Amino acid sequence: MAAYFSIFLVIVTLLTGVIWAFDAWLWAPKRRARLSAAEAQTTGLSDENKAQILREPGFVETAKSVFPVIAFVTILRSFLWEPFQIPSGSMMPTLLVGDFILVEKFAYGIKDPVWRTKLVATGEPKRGDIFVFKYPLDPSIDYIKRVVGLPGDKIIYHNKQLYIQQACKEGQSPCPQPQLVSHTEVSRGDFLQDGIPLLRYHEKLGEVSHDILINPARPEPTAYYYQQPGTAEGEYLVPEGMYFAMGDNRDNSTDSRFWGFVPEDNLVGRAVCIWMSFEFNRKPDDFLPHWVPSGVRFNRIGGLE
Repeated sequence: MAAYFSIFLVIVTLLTGVIWAFDAWLWAPKRRARLSAAEAQTTGLSDENKAQILREPGFVETAKSVFPVIAFVTILRSFLWEPFQIPSGSMMPTLLVGDFILVEKFAYGIKDPVWRTKLVATGEPKRGDIFVFKYPLDPSIDYIKRVVGLPGDKIIYHNKQLYIQQACKEGQSPCPQPQLVSHTEVSRGDFLQDGIPLLRYHEKLGEVSHDILINPARPEPTAYYYQQPGTAEGEYLVPEGMYFAMGDNRDNSTDSRFWGFVPEDNLVGRAVCIWMSFEFNRKPDDFLPHWVPSGVRFNRIGGLE
């Protein structure tokens, strides 16, 4: 849907811009020429008649009114920032259903809004970033996860423990060994899944500190893990030009463990802040429909980590 909306914005911007240009360079001069001819043929031409001759057609007036606004929105949304709504709990506790976030579109390169060709390189994802990308199995869907593995890294996820073996740089000796990403328990029971109290841990990825959730009652679904050729179960070697993504809600996130890697071409941008957060706690017998917010979580508005 987001991709189609981007295309729609570009088409409307081009259409209204072309109409405005045609009017400025072709139709407006013709209207002024008709006015000059009328003034030469008629003495004392009234202001009303002059205005009638110079009057723009309705579609031109509409296009000239819409173009500046739609062009501003297109530039803002395509190259600078784009709003997204969090639809699921896969990034809890960092992001909740009902959070509205801003994504910095230029963080990983400036791309054209239609074909998504990189025009200017501005940066690359860092370990720990929260990033939005096109779901590799269906690019029409936007996903949001956290960057765990960079190109060349080896990611190991066994018994709900995360290990990262960073890529060996050229000339580096010895090469890095797998390192456990340690975490410390913060609380339990702040969040529930099917009535099960979830364990909340504090974790650090790169320079980013954040919290994750673990469901102690849910077995690790290794049978559904993505099996990369040449690696053991639960182990992933991140190819060049790709990234390994995981949700903070580790036992309730369909991520790279299940479908593989995120290609660089699929990157949309980096999530930078929550600009609004709504609660949706309405019951079936409430007067208002379920999609109407039941409250605002002002305490959640701010930057992300």
